[in-house]
Amino acid sequence: MKNSVKLIPLGGLREDGKNLYAVEINDGIYVLDCGLKYPENDMLGIDVVIPDFSYLRDNKEKIVGVFLSNGDMDSIGALPYFVSEFDVPVFGSKLTIEMAKYEVNGNAKSKGFDNFNIINEKSEIIFDDVTVSFFKTSHSVPDSMGISLAIDEGQIVYTGDFKFDPALRDRFATDYGSIAKVGTKKVIALLSDSENADNPFPMASELQTEKYILDTFEDSKGRVIVAANSANLLRIQQIMEAAEKSGRKIFVGKHLDAKVRLAMKLNYLKAPDDLLITKLSDLKKLEDNEIIILATNPSTEPINIVQRMAAQQQRNLNIKSGDVVLIATSPAPAMDNSMAKTDDMVYRADGSVKVISNDLNISNHASASDIQMLINLLKPDYFIPVSGEYMMMNESKHAALEMGMDESHVLMLNKGDTIEYDGAKFHHGNAVEAGNTMIDGIGVGDIGNIVLRDRKVLSEDGIFIIVVTIDRKKKIIISRPKITSRGFIYVKSNKSLMNEASEIVSKTIQLNLDNKEFDWSHLKQSVREKISHFLFEKTKRRPVILPVIMEVNQHHRKKRSSK
Repeated sequence: MKNSVKLIPLGGLREDGKNLYAVEINDGIYVLDCGLKYPENDMLGIDVVIPDFSYLRDNKEKIVGVFLSNGDMDSIGALPYFVSEFDVPVFGSKLTIEMAKYEVNGNAKSKGFDNFNIINEKSEIIFDDVTVSFFKTSHSVPDSMGISLAIDEGQIVYTGDFKFDPALRDRFATDYGSIAKVGTKKVIALLSDSENADNPFPMASELQTEKYILDTFEDSKGRVIVAANSANLLRIQQIMEAAEKSGRKIFVGKHLDAKVRLAMKLNYLKAPDDLLITKLSDLKKLEDNEIIILATNPSTEPINIVQRMAAQQQRNLNIKSGDVVLIATSPAPAMDNSMAKTDDMVYRADGSVKVISNDLNISNHASASDIQMLINLLKPDYFIPVSGEYMMMNESKHAALEMGMDESHVLMLNKGDTIEYDGAKFHHGNAVEAGNTMIDGIGVGDIGNIVLRDRKVLSEDGIFIIVVTIDRKKKIIISRPKITSRGFIYVKSNKSLMNEASEIVSKTIQLNLDNKEFDWSHLKQSVREKISHFLFEKTKRRPVILPVIMEVNQHHRKKRSSK
């Protein structure tokens, strides 16, 4: 009997992160990754963004399980929110599962979940109509896996984040033989990482990266301060190995990132017992040319730590003359201003800066040539770029076309698109809801575009608060309007403007009180409109205007007091 197949990307397309791909085969939904993305600059106050689970919520009984490709937050970050709603098994390699457990146990709503299942590259999970298998890939975290869903018609293959680099060893190495074996059977569709497909230059190997770090440590006469993203365990391992070879110790303090500690505990990161220093008293016993100070944390935090050190705000760890700052993370384009500021601050403190991504073309994601090599190994019938902004997906498409693939078999999808396989071809079906769910503190999805718009206005033009007390029955204003401004103007220097605004408010309220058909909502709206027009005319700004109008009844109050 012919299998019914649908592919529904619910995240990870035309964006950086938030990977979640639903593969619906007959009556089962196989969820590939469950990641988050960090907010863009205009998402004020938002902590993280996760996929919209609406389609999965509507088809809850069909979900077979979640299959994780790696332990990065763009693959596991939304899992705590997912498993708090859906009690289904979660599958992944040992390190991926341990990192997923760490995230799930750290969330109050999901910490009771324990349906985790460890797999490896030899595992096969056999369901009634689908066999799920895995193959080892290379990424910034060890134990990364590609995933294959095999049915009678062929395989649907998802790479997860990957790259090809023969220099990688041990748990970071790609199993090329396993990938080639997958390619010996028909691959219906290949969902491929596209996040570095727009990079036109040859990639530096990790051997070159290791040498670069070691040379920096050996050539520096003073301390080396290394800023590294803690999610990039490959880079952390290289730093540890280079420190040992150069005869330096690494000061990590008491706050080494929890996931780095977890990887060390599980022996995925290896370092001699005496390499890491946690006490300042031990650090002071060393010469400057024996010291590495490691600043690690996710996202932009390592850069912020360096800035505080350069600004002399880190006590005994401040940057001093002769220090070299090595930025071992690859800053996002949005961080250009922050990086320029960091350089300036370090040089003002009489240190110097080296940025590894300025000197080497590095990435933890597949280049266009990697994608072409993958296509050559798997020979897919259909190629679907995923995981990346549109430009990256488009370059991934061009890489596939250069390999001779038919353009009609290279599908550029958007979140929520549905494509259905009829046994020979994919056809577009009805799209499903697939927006963003924004996380703000403990709030999940309670922040929408209107709230973000208000936050943007508040951040740009501030707030203008008007408090007035009226007696509606006597149709009088009891007290002169009191006006407070925050983030708009400096009140003491703009008394005339505030007085004019007060007069406009008074006149507007009195007109509404004199109106026979008094209406509260109309009163507040009139105040907003009049003041908004006045303030824009005077300042060319539009603050958020908040009228607070209170009512008292003086006659009744006197009667009560006389009693």
